[in-house]
Parts: sequence; C-alpha cells; structure tokens
Amino acid sequence: MTEQPEPIFDLAHFAHLELLTPKLEESRKFFVEVMGMYETERKGDSIFLRGWDDYEHHSLQLTASAKPGLGHFAFRATSPQALRRRVAAIEKTGLGKGWKDDNVGHGPAYCFTEPDGHNMEIYYETEWYQPTAELKPALKNQASKFSDCGVGVRRLDHINILSKDVRSTRVFMQEVLGMRMTEQVVFDDGTEKASWVTVTNKSYDIAIVEDSYGASGRLHHFTFAVDNREAILRAADICLEHGVFIETGPHKHTINQTFFLYVYEPGGNRFEIANAGARLIYAPDWKPIIWSEAERKKGQAWGLPTIPSFHTHGTPQIEK
Repeated sequence: MTEQPEPIFDLAHFAHLELLTPKLEESRKFFVEVMGMYETERKGDSIFLRGWDDYEHHSLQLTASAKPGLGHFAFRATSPQALRRRVAAIEKTGLGKGWKDDNVGHGPAYCFTEPDGHNMEIYYETEWYQPTAELKPALKNQASKFSDCGVGVRRLDHINILSKDVRSTRVFMQEVLGMRMTEQVVFDDGTEKASWVTVTNKSYDIAIVEDSYGASGRLHHFTFAVDNREAILRAADICLEHGVFIETGPHKHTINQTFFLYVYEPGGNRFEIANAGARLIYAPDWKPIIWSEAERKKGQAWGLPTIPSFHTHGTPQIEK
C-alpha cells in the first residue's frame, strides 16, 4: 500500500471575519434587526457580532471603510503547539506579516496573506461568550438562547473568496494550512476555476473561485447557517418585508448541495443564508469530486438559472 502524507489537523474551525462597510450603522442594523445577530462589543470603528450559537466572543466584525470588502478572516488553531507549527510553515512561504497582540475577543493572532493577497489570521487563545441573564439558554449545551429576532442565524459557516489564481491559493490552503479539498471545477483546458476546502467534517469552510476580472483579494460572499430549508424560505420573506435586495434564491447548488439565499447587506457585500450541515465528510480518504466545464455550465441543481451578477459581483467592486 502506498504511504499517504500525514494529514494536518492544526486548524480547528473557521472562526470569524472582518467585513468592511461604508455604511457601518446600516450594516449593523441589517445583521442585528434582520438577521437576528447579537452585538457583543464596540471598539474604535468596529462593531463585533455573533450568531446565537457561536461560542466565541464574536464571529463577525464590522469595520467602517470607504469601500466594502474583506478586512481579514481567521481560523482558530487546535492547540498552542498547533498554532506554532502553522506559523512556522507560513513563515517558510514568505507570506507572514507577524503577530498582533491587541485583539478584541481573542489572544495573540499570527497575521499573513495567502497567495492571492487576502488577509488571514490564526490564533488559539479565545474569549468564550458568556450570556447575560436575558440570553441564558434553557439548555446549557448551547451558547445562548435561540434568537427570536429576524432570521435568527445560528453560526458562521463559510467564506467564498475570489482569486486570480485558484490553484495557487488552493495549494497553499492544503499544503501550508492543512485543509482538505472536497470538490473542484476544472475546465476543458485544464484551468482550475473553483475549489472547496475544509478543516472540519463540513464539506467546505472556504470556497475559492476565479475572479472574472482577474483581480486579487476580493470577497465573493460569506455565509451564516440556519437549521433547515424552511428557515431559509422564511428568511426570504423577512428580507422582502425589510426591503433587503435579494440577488438570487432560494435554490439548491449542485456543488456541495447547499440550499441558499443570497442578499446584499447595506454596505454592498454579498451575504448568504444557508442550511447548516448540508453535507458532512466523514471519510479520511475522501476523493475530491471534479466537475467538468459542461457540468458546471448546467448551473444550479434546481431553481432558477444562475444570474450574471453571481459571476461578476465582488467587493470591493471593480469600476467599469
């Protein structure tokens, strides 16, 4: 039997992201009043939020900015030793930026970029969310009581980043950070158009998709999970009532079979509401599913056809 490379299990989960928005208070209102998230702290130009079952201090940081986009996204390591191992691996690539100690909600974080230029962080020490008496759950094995406001998103699920070179970004995620690839799109000319990678038994934590403008460092969308499809259908009604722009959905993706609703938050960033645990990967020797050009162009599993803006809109936006 051929000996396989030893898998790396140094990253525990996708922990949080920093979203840049030119409309800070409007974005805050969207995530709190429409999506049902909770504000945990404010500091400087940032507001920190969490879904009702996110166990850490926050999973979303909103930061005031002239343009929308992604500030950074972060993973929590599985141990202090795991953090040190990944930092050593990143430093060998020359993409490391160094340690940041002054953080809200967690301890020292190592900052770096992946090959396409997106800012990332890894940390271990964290602040567990402590619910107030008002938010204390009846069942002590959940982080806080179920949100009775708006959509009631449960937890942070995944992020989709746009990349000039999908392959180099994907290889970095696998070989340097220890992620597993579950699915990808490869066109007839051999070009890798998209790849999905994970550090958990979820089918993906990061989607890496080719930027249609050939730009680097842009955000396609990020996603919070709800418990079931019915919650997503209700989310569409709630968004309608609040005048939220619905880009597409509810439909079902072919790749990874996510049931989805895509909307734009007030700052201009795309936001997805999806069903939690759409697919779980248990096999340690999972063979990545490869989708051809013809299969990809069929679009969604079912629902309306994919609209053009889904392949062109990203933040910060490209001036035409």
